Amino acid sequence: MTKRIVIVESPTKAKTINKFLGAGYVVRSSMGHVRDLPPNKLAVDVDKDFEPEYKIMPKRKEMVKSLKAEVKATDEVYLAPDHDREGEAIAWHLCKALDIPEGKAHRVIFNEITKEAIKKAFEHPVEIDMDKVNAQQARRILDRLVGYKISPLLWKKVAKRLSAGRVQSVAVRVLVEREKDILAFKPEEYWDIIARIKPAGSRDKGFEAKLWKLDDDDVKIVNDTEAQGHLKLLNEAKYVVGAIKKQRRQSKPQPPFATSQLQQQASIQLNYSTKRTMLVAQQLYEGVEIKDGPTGLITYMRTDSFSVSKEAITACRNLIPGTFGEKYLPSKPNVYASRKGAQQAHEAVRPAIVEITPDSIKQYLTRDQYKLYQLIWNRFVASQMSPADYETMDVTVEAGQYRFKAKGKTVVFPGHTVLSGAIKEESLPELNERDELKLIELTPNQHFTEPPPRYTEAALVKLLEKEGIGRPSTYAAIISTIQDRGYVQKEGRTLHPTELGILVTDKLVKHFPTVLNIEFTSHMEEELDKIEEAKLDWVGVLKEFYTPFVKDLELAVDEMESEKGRPEEADTVCKQCGEPMVVRWSRAGKFLGCSAFPKCKFTMDLGGKGQPQEAEATGESCEKCGSPMVIKAGRMGKFIACSAYPECKNTKSIPTGVKCPKEGCGGDVVARRSKKGRKFFGCSNYPKCDFTAFKLPTETEEAAATTK
Repeated sequence: MTKRIVIVESPTKAKTINKFLGAGYVVRSSMGHVRDLPPNKLAVDVDKDFEPEYKIMPKRKEMVKSLKAEVKATDEVYLAPDHDREGEAIAWHLCKALDIPEGKAHRVIFNEITKEAIKKAFEHPVEIDMDKVNAQQARRILDRLVGYKISPLLWKKVAKRLSAGRVQSVAVRVLVEREKDILAFKPEEYWDIIARIKPAGSRDKGFEAKLWKLDDDDVKIVNDTEAQGHLKLLNEAKYVVGAIKKQRRQSKPQPPFATSQLQQQASIQLNYSTKRTMLVAQQLYEGVEIKDGPTGLITYMRTDSFSVSKEAITACRNLIPGTFGEKYLPSKPNVYASRKGAQQAHEAVRPAIVEITPDSIKQYLTRDQYKLYQLIWNRFVASQMSPADYETMDVTVEAGQYRFKAKGKTVVFPGHTVLSGAIKEESLPELNERDELKLIELTPNQHFTEPPPRYTEAALVKLLEKEGIGRPSTYAAIISTIQDRGYVQKEGRTLHPTELGILVTDKLVKHFPTVLNIEFTSHMEEELDKIEEAKLDWVGVLKEFYTPFVKDLELAVDEMESEKGRPEEADTVCKQCGEPMVVRWSRAGKFLGCSAFPKCKFTMDLGGKGQPQEAEATGESCEKCGSPMVIKAGRMGKFIACSAYPECKNTKSIPTGVKCPKEGCGGDVVARRSKKGRKFFGCSNYPKCDFTAFKLPTETEEAAATTK
């Protein structure tokens, strides 16, 4: 009997695929990449056509050894990582790491983990797409060159452990430039006047109309004096209905999600970070345990396409009449053209099996999984529904020389909005031209022009996509990385560049204008796409980038101003040795350090206004040395630390004020960070207590708490 082994990158995916394969297959997981550039050196020979030096990752050595033995004992190897550049590279690296001979390895690709898709993929295996592999290699090497060449310069000129990224640094630049626009903004005063009026003889509360025209000119009111002058004339005026314009309009459904739209709407509607969205989407794609066993619920979630298979459209159109009624099904399927430049390697993000409704499997899903699946399911089904019909009513109200305008909107047929969101109705009374109106009140409102808003994650994703910075598979990593590096902080829903982010960005823009240029970054993404399309040679693309980059690097080494040379003196002295304190930089940002360093290592935090901030005593003693414990601020926020630092490096998280919900524990719930920088909550009694949660238990009755 032929022995076959299938290798995927995820244990969950392996479990789901195993359900559809017969007894003749063994499914194994590689846990992602098995080879990479080693972290302790550049590992790229720029003099030998950028030859990379790949090594088996230390944490994968035992797994590779085990897989190698299994592969040797099998007749056929099926490589089934995700169908994108990263997945193709994983398949290629597996061939190299496992010494799989040519002819023995088969690449299988699919867009959804369903029985039909898996069967079709295994019936039609393909070869590894080396153009995709080379595109991924080129990206990896580009990022390594930028990171490993610029970062040491930042260590020398600013602070240790800082890093730069080819795409991430451009994203930070966008946020920094917006912050500077906000700081430079000067608000201007303006006023509007709202009239509440009603038909003569009516007993209702009336409707609102906004002052619009004086004679034929737009009304512009810049101060209270002008507003009061208009109010005097308006209070004496006679109000009548002018022109009435009624129109029937349609609201067409939006296409199903591509990756960027999914990230944006998950941020807007669910308040999910891009990282959280993609993590949950990956779970839904790879498979969730429901009543029929592990089941892939959505198609592949990294895509720039709006296209959908004919089979999926047919299934959706069969569902709509029975669920919503015949009127909700258009006569022909809705077809959506993808944006210019979209690669369209995959379908849009949609339910793998549309008949599996969100509510039918809610009991099997986590809160995050249910909400995201519902968002994806609703968007897809709505995309194949009839348009919504509504009637608009634009009314002009005349008051002497003045004219007001009022708008009304009434839904005639809800169509797709039963799933995608209701149209907001704005009712107006029945009116006829020249009807007399009665003024109820006039309300002057003072306003000031506002600066451009800071970016939310949703807005930043939209801009990255528009400008061609990164690709759908990289947006979440970009936004997560710039926060993890301390260059950006998320406050509420908006992204704020830190002082460190502004300082580093200014230096990089000055000395690496090409690398930090948005148009150039977009151009490099297009070059990577052309490598994948076999239109460009990957070594040639790297040479095009590297030659001018080296020249900028050589100049920056000599010309970049150091923040370490003559640190700015602060108006305070060291409390340990009496020497002046100076402003220094670290990965956590700006702080005060003793000018006698390294003899004296005393430091002080700087508050939000840049003033020295005394470490706040907690009233506790250090468990290790007995010194007082104090509250300090770091890159990840405030924490409790021993006042005897650096002699004693004992630290712990600040309690949230919530007690651990595990019965009999009694510990405090504290905020923590995972190795990848993701925030979560855990018990202060860890490792004795293993309670963890992504939300504080008191925030919602459906706290996303898990007990390992």
